[in-house]
Order: sequence, then structure tokens, then C-alpha cells
Amino acid sequence: MLPSVQHFSTTPSRSEDYHFDSFKLVEHLESKGFSREQSSAVMVALQKITSETMRDLTSNRVTKAEFDKTMYARTVDFVQLRSEVQIMDRNAYELMRTENERLQIELDKLRQKLREEITRTQANVRLELNLEKGRFRDETSAQEIKIKETDTRIESELAGLRTQMEAIKFQILQYFIGTLTGGGALFLAYLRMLR
Repeated sequence: MLPSVQHFSTTPSRSEDYHFDSFKLVEHLESKGFSREQSSAVMVALQKITSETMRDLTSNRVTKAEFDKTMYARTVDFVQLRSEVQIMDRNAYELMRTENERLQIELDKLRQKLREEITRTQANVRLELNLEKGRFRDETSAQEIKIKETDTRIESELAGLRTQMEAIKFQILQYFIGTLTGGGALFLAYLRMLR
């Protein structure tokens, strides 16, 4: 059975797309020795295979409108994501800056406390040193007073000893003179007696 003439049309119908000139194919096959019936059968088979293949290929194809719609949605998503990331970056930066300022204030307070502690400690050390110097001066003064008292006592004792020694010398001298006088008187008395 021969297919209808409309299959050999070079103008594609609205219901089916033709991807090659079927009439020229039939003519070519007939010129190569195929009968009209064989040429039509080959042409119909090729047409079906080509149509099915093209249908399979185009069934997964995206239309330009769908592609543009998807790209627009992705662009909007990307812009929104970029905006969110920028907001998060700004918020993170602000949070970090605020935290940094807080830490700087705490650090300044700690430095101030440290300075006050150092000043207080230095003042306490100076006070202790001054008190220690005062105690040392007081002890030195007390020692000097005791040394002077001891020197005075020693000098008075020495003066007393000198006085006693002078008195003893005087007494010895008195006894010596008395003894010499007594001895001289005895000697003179002896000499008078011998005469």
C-alpha cells in the first residue's frame, strides 16, 4: 500500500515536523533500484525514527522562556543571597567592632587599675621605708644616747678612780712621809743613844 501524497510534501504539517525532504529521498531510492513501495517504506520508517528521536531530544529541552524564568529566579536568589551575606558581614563587623571597643574599654580599666595598684604599692613601700628609716634613726638615736650615757658613766667612773688613786697616792705619800719621819726619828734617836 502506498502512503498518501501528503507524506511526500516538502512543507511540514503542523502536527508533524519533517527533518528531511521525503519526496527527494523516495526519488533517490527509486533511482538506485528500489521500487516505489520499498522507497516509501524506507522513507516512512526513517521519518518515524527521526520524529521519535527528535521528540525524545526535545522532550528534555527547556524553552527559552523557562530558561529566562529560571535564570531570573536564580539571579533574584543570588541578589538576595548576596544582600543577606552583606547584611551578615555588616552585622558581624559591627558586632566585632562593638566587642573590640568593649574589650578596649575593659583593657583601659585594667590598665588604670594596674597603675593605681602600682602607685599604691609604691606609696606603701615608700611609707614602709620611711617608717623603717624613722625606726632606724630612733634606734640609732637611742643607741647613741646609751653610748653617750655609757661614756659619761665610764668617764665618771674613771674620774672617781683617778680621785681614789690620787687619794691613795696621797695616803701612801702620807704613810711614806710618816714612815720616813718615824724612821728618821728612830735613826736620830739611835744615833743619840749611841753617843
